[in-house]
Amino acid sequence: MEIKVKCNCGAENCSEWAILELQGVVESQPSIANQIQGLEIGRLCCSSSSSQVNYTFTVGYHELSGTKVSLKKPLLVLKKNKQEEGSVSNNELDLEVIGIIRHKILFKNRPKAIISRPQVKDKKASD
Repeated sequence: MEIKVKCNCGAENCSEWAILELQGVVESQPSIANQIQGLEIGRLCCSSSSSQVNYTFTVGYHELSGTKVSLKKPLLVLKKNKQEEGSVSNNELDLEVIGIIRHKILFKNRPKAIISRPQVKDKKASD
């Protein structure tokens, strides 16, 4: 089988992507199980100190801490293009490069629970 790979943006202009590696399972609620495309599952933040860059990923009441790790071999993110009838034979596949993954953000520790406290009203102000 012949697979054609196109990249119209050039090697320097391809979007940089990253992989989030989590230990465990991220599950959606049964009521939205079929509607996960575009679903926001958490908030990813980056903070840099003098020695390294740290990442925090907040999902609900859980916070994970992670670091950026380079991959041994980069990965391509591909998009399968629709084939027009007659232009491409059955043994050819047309793929387009939409991104390159060179790093992963590794969250290897257990999540830390975020405990939120309800706001306490000042008793003197309410009297």
